Amino acid sequence: MELQGASTSGMSDVSAELRSAKLAKSQQEQEGKAALQLLDSASDVPKASSANPSLGSSIDTYA
Repeated sequence: MELQGASTSGMSDVSAELRSAKLAKSQQEQEGKAALQLLDSASDVPKASSANPSLGSSIDTYA
């Protein structure tokens, strides 16, 4: 009788681990999709440009 109880308990642990792994995988997939959407939306943003292109071309390094 104890052997059956122990094996049933072991199966319960395995199924709990499988559920946990599936949830973790699902969360990783959702985070990956969100990251890809963020990268896609960032690529559409125009880069800031100065009215004067010579600004920043010369850097004073005297200290």
